[in-house]
Amino acid sequence: MRVLIADDHDLLRDTLVLFLESEDGIEVEAVGDLDAAHARIADDDTYDLVLLDYNMPGMNGLDGLTRTLALEGDQRVALISGEATRDIAEQALEAGAAGFVPKTLPAKSMINAVRFMAMGEQYAPIDFMTAVDDAPVNPLAEKLTIRELEVLKGLTEGKSNKEIARDLDITEPTVKLHMKTLFRKVEVSNRTQAALVAREAGLF
Repeated sequence: MRVLIADDHDLLRDTLVLFLESEDGIEVEAVGDLDAAHARIADDDTYDLVLLDYNMPGMNGLDGLTRTLALEGDQRVALISGEATRDIAEQALEAGAAGFVPKTLPAKSMINAVRFMAMGEQYAPIDFMTAVDDAPVNPLAEKLTIRELEVLKGLTEGKSNKEIARDLDITEPTVKLHMKTLFRKVEVSNRTQAALVAREAGLF
């Protein structure tokens, strides 16, 4: 079984590689961004499973998943994430992902999930997919789109428009457009006020 892991967090990526390679019959390659993953898919023998980190450079939300699924080779592609919501997981599965794997999954469960997906099944942990139903929804979050929330998170971290654009793989004018919309939705006039509102609402 051949597995490709694409994740920009070195420690987590290396840990996943160790977990999987400790099992008989699993060969693992690892890269740090989507472009590198696409290059490996194009150049290497076919992978049984490709694991993409939802938040790594180049992904641009679920766009990275759909572009990877469209590549030649018919490789199965799954998302791994420590932050994605149930809604994102459901959208990924509907788009054709082999599965959705939270980074909080225990090592043994992760290995079983990889084997399950590589054999042609679709995987998502039941506890993750059902637990969110009972979680209270933040009223502020309900007003914003996923992209607006990502921009707002950047503001709360004190990042510049350029840094936010780079993190989300979008242009600075697009960041400004999202900021203008979210300012209107949360009823503020500048980035400092927006960050304060987000903090007070316990959003991040």
